Amino acid sequence: MVQHTPDFLLKLAKSDAELRAAQRLRYRVFVQELGGGGALVDHDAQLEKDRFDPFFDHLILIDQALDVDPIGQVVGVYRLLRDTQAAQAGQFYSEDEYDLSVLKSSGRNLLELGRSCLHPEYRGGAAMFHLWNGLAAYVADHEIEILFGVASFHGTDVAALAPSLSLLHHRHLAPSDLRVRTQPDHFQSMDLIPESKIDRRQAMLNVPPLIKAYLRLGGFVGEGAFVDHAFNTVDVSLVMDTSRMNAKQKALYSKGSLV
Repeated sequence: MVQHTPDFLLKLAKSDAELRAAQRLRYRVFVQELGGGGALVDHDAQLEKDRFDPFFDHLILIDQALDVDPIGQVVGVYRLLRDTQAAQAGQFYSEDEYDLSVLKSSGRNLLELGRSCLHPEYRGGAAMFHLWNGLAAYVADHEIEILFGVASFHGTDVAALAPSLSLLHHRHLAPSDLRVRTQPDHFQSMDLIPESKIDRRQAMLNVPPLIKAYLRLGGFVGEGAFVDHAFNTVDVSLVMDTSRMNAKQKALYSKGSLV
């Protein structure tokens, strides 16, 4: 945890330097910490990047109290892609893994979320709350109706993750009008253990915090998982319909402000 009082600034990256700062934090988390990789990862400059970066908006959380260079002040990142941006990119990022037809044909305003990460010292504190508020402001500004994206379990051992994956399938599967599905060539069933045989408490303890946060906000999981060997993860799709959120969930997901 941080040993000082943070001075947070939340904004959308507007310069090449700010984008590189986001990519540097992503490298620290997804490559150095979690063992991921990718064709465009720059190990010399320590940047985690891909071909989609130019099309996304990059929400960054800056701790201005840190006495380091500006790149090192970025302690939180969210990557955001609206329908119009996806059209320019040729697809949504997660479309290689998931069939998004049910969402794309809905006629509703969509937002894809990705590359969410925090510097290790800022986890479990106020930083995630600030990112959530910034995301809520972005959703309100662009009249987004459905949010979706991919969240990951660390490692690719499906058997070890079977209780958690199965619990998500049994308890949090999306309704049919939101149920994206892993592409057939990559489909990994999440229905691996009957619900009656799952230690539900332990299974939920092993679910990553980001997934649990989406579930608390009324989110659902899609059908099937994707084993991502390049990133050393097992991915699940998450979908949240803002119209289905109850008053408590909307209070948690309150509108913030962006610079």
